[in-house]
Amino acid sequence: MTDVAPDTDSNAKAYSVSELAFALKRTLEDAYGFVRLRAELSKVTHHSNGHVYLTLKDERSAIDGVVWKGSVKNLSVRPEHGLEVIVTGKITTYPAGSRYQIVIETMEVAGVGALLAQLERLKAKLHGEGLFDPARKQPLPTMPATIGVITSPTGAVIRDILHRIRDRWPCRVIVWPCVVQGEAAAAQVGNAIQRFNALPLDGPVPRPDILIVARGGGSVEDLWAFNDETLARTVAAGTIPLISAVGHETDTTLIDFVSDRRAPTPTAAAEMATPVLPELRAYIGDLSSRLHRCGGRAVEDRRGRVEHAGRALARVPDLVEMAAQRFNLASSRLGAGLSRNVAAHGTDLVKVSSRLSPSLLQRPQQVHTERLTRLLVRMKPALDRKIERSAERLVSLSKLHASVDPSAPLKRGFARVHRLDGSLVREGASLASGEGVRLVFADQSRDAVIDGPPALAPSTPTPPPAKPVRAAKPVSPPSNQGDLF
Repeated sequence: MTDVAPDTDSNAKAYSVSELAFALKRTLEDAYGFVRLRAELSKVTHHSNGHVYLTLKDERSAIDGVVWKGSVKNLSVRPEHGLEVIVTGKITTYPAGSRYQIVIETMEVAGVGALLAQLERLKAKLHGEGLFDPARKQPLPTMPATIGVITSPTGAVIRDILHRIRDRWPCRVIVWPCVVQGEAAAAQVGNAIQRFNALPLDGPVPRPDILIVARGGGSVEDLWAFNDETLARTVAAGTIPLISAVGHETDTTLIDFVSDRRAPTPTAAAEMATPVLPELRAYIGDLSSRLHRCGGRAVEDRRGRVEHAGRALARVPDLVEMAAQRFNLASSRLGAGLSRNVAAHGTDLVKVSSRLSPSLLQRPQQVHTERLTRLLVRMKPALDRKIERSAERLVSLSKLHASVDPSAPLKRGFARVHRLDGSLVREGASLASGEGVRLVFADQSRDAVIDGPPALAPSTPTPPPAKPVRAAKPVSPPSNQGDLF
């Protein structure tokens, strides 16, 4: 029988996968709770929930990183692929995938070269979208009534701009104060541009005709807020012409490319935005004098033309004398011509009147009179018969009307019984005792009250008397002449 050695590890604790994963997570977080890394960004993903996922790498290694939504707004630079940065954070693990990563809390660009590289990539992107196209830039107004200045309210920049505008072109200046350096600068400058563009034309605050974004000189880091992509898109979307005056002549920022004009200095921006009032007055005076000289020469030229044309015209007395002579000649002939015309028409009238006599009119009149007399003789018998028949019919209708007249019996002592509402009483049985009625006589009507119960109706109603049969009217024999009506 062979002896078996006892298992020396049988008393060791068996970890679950989750227990081991979270133990490693705590160990890493305790040992590397604060880490500062210098690396290049790659695989940058801005998630819809606000988090940013990326990879930090160098020549030989790489580590995953994440920036939670609450820390993204505190970053001094926007994470982009290829940007060399210095980040701080803590090392932790992702237990579900057995991976370790760094949770980034701060991020800054590692050197000016990286900033410029990021700027060149952003410039190429916006240039490809057409935001630098000269065709989309707006012309500056010649004589602005209101100028909006976006800059810091303290410092030499705002004083230089106001002093220069006051000397050249006194007008209204609205200053929008904001910071021009640091993390909040881009957001404040962009908000000022949007608010200026949103002003109504007829509102209580006048809408500027031109905007100036100004800042003094500084390093690349100091001017980096004006290289913000969101600020550049806000400048490009504005409807008010904008002059960019950020830094000195050698300084170039992203908004210089999308603005309508770039000024080398804030003072030069004030000169671009305004004309020189004395120069305008002198120019207007010169134009006025030139206008007077040109007008004088034009008047003299027209006067010479009129005089030359007048010499070629005939004299007025000559024209009038010729017309008067023709008029006198025509008037001397007019009387004799009228006399000859009257004599000729008189001769024609005598010739025509000799052929006219009263018998020409009397003969047709006599013929029509005889025709009318014969027609009356033929029509008289028919008219007499028609009148006789109409008279008989009228008498018959009069008798019929008298027989059906409801007021005729009233003259013979009868009366009509009406209820008080005006309805006619046809049967006595329909009246109740004490009911009021109205008796209508031939001359007037009187009110009465029914007394006593209604009488019993007879068992056999008495038939009404038969109406007399009227003799048929004799029909007259037809006439051979006919009825004209």
